[in-house]
Amino acid sequence: MRLTALTVAFLISFLSAHTQVVKVEVKKEADKWQMYRGGQPYFVKGGGGHVYLDKLLEIGGNSIRTWGAENAQEILDEAESKGITVMLGLWVQHERHGFDYDNKLAVRKQLEGFRKVVERFKDHPALLMWGVGNEVDLNYSNTNVWDAVQDIAKMIHEIDPNHPTSTVTAGLDAKEVELILEKAPDIDIYCVNTYGDIGKVKGNINKFGWNGPYMITEWGVNGHWESPNTEFGIPIEQTSKEKAASFTTRYTEHIAGDPEFCIGSYAFLWGQKQETTSTWYGLFTKDGESSEAVDAISRCWGNEPSNSAPTLESITLDGKKASENIYLTAQDVVSAQVAVTDKDGDRLSIRWAVRPESTDKKSGGDAEGQPSMVNCGLKKSGKTGAKFRVPKREGPYRLYVFVYDGKEHFAAANIPFYALPRPAQAEQARTVEFKTRTLDLPID
Repeated sequence: MRLTALTVAFLISFLSAHTQVVKVEVKKEADKWQMYRGGQPYFVKGGGGHVYLDKLLEIGGNSIRTWGAENAQEILDEAESKGITVMLGLWVQHERHGFDYDNKLAVRKQLEGFRKVVERFKDHPALLMWGVGNEVDLNYSNTNVWDAVQDIAKMIHEIDPNHPTSTVTAGLDAKEVELILEKAPDIDIYCVNTYGDIGKVKGNINKFGWNGPYMITEWGVNGHWESPNTEFGIPIEQTSKEKAASFTTRYTEHIAGDPEFCIGSYAFLWGQKQETTSTWYGLFTKDGESSEAVDAISRCWGNEPSNSAPTLESITLDGKKASENIYLTAQDVVSAQVAVTDKDGDRLSIRWAVRPESTDKKSGGDAEGQPSMVNCGLKKSGKTGAKFRVPKREGPYRLYVFVYDGKEHFAAANIPFYALPRPAQAEQARTVEFKTRTLDLPID
């Protein structure tokens, strides 16, 4: 095909417009750190993940975060098409996964792999900053990893003068701040993943020696490791209402509350995943319904939702709350109740499920499998209740409830319980009972 001069000029103009780098920098002005993008002040209002970008835009967000460079081209292109920036992660290998930072050949190979990524994407207009590693300090002992982080950050500065570097630690500890200051001076922005301890960051980060800008790159609910446990060892998850309250308080007091040093944040998780439970961290269902916490973030960013998620006030099982250590006897029929409201008056639908407590729990967000639902004759009871037969197999379980408003919003909660075996006398009496009447619930 023969191209006219006009066509060639158009293509050159088109390609130029879509490969034009946007310079990003951080500067300290008086006593305040400020990020600039394209010469304009830029405060990050981000979601940790790369899905549901239209929803992020709707509530006032402007950036997303990845943990690695997989599918980077597609993610960056989609973000650019919507006017969203990307903190592009470089997944620095973890010692806890078997990587040896005394193996110079492996470390060099990792560096050269990242060099190719940086060379490929450094001029993408959606690129905001580089995330050099995520929680490499989690369960580690070999501090040579920080030398590797420095080599990567230095390489980035040599190749890409237009985007700052960062690294992300699991929480904030004085030792890691000291090591990064000593070993990785090419890190521009300190990033912290923090949950229940977010309130300690502002007071400690300067105390520990970091006087540069920082970001909160994962935040939101209470972590499963810092939540109260039942006496049979199961962490109690916040309800969606409680999670929304956590987002509101933590953003207002601890992110927006430190305008001198905090230059933005990424709410976690902008998506859905199984981690301890299928609902613990995700702000969405797997089908894309958003939670009350998303509404809370929207309000923190200055936007009142046009339609809000339902508010799940409470859940009880056998008349008890999760904190009351619920023990149930196998094969007994028990009842649950949920209290839920919807400020928009939307018609609500409720779904229930019983699952055994996960036995595939990992650390650091590593992939987990979701336990299968238990067939226990679960039935709705009234508008906001359910009945089911306690599973026969002894052990810990959770009863889950999901409430939908039909407007792409949901509320959720779960309540743990422990199934005890039936005493022998009770089992004999139950056998006699079966001979005299028919139960309305099937046996698991």
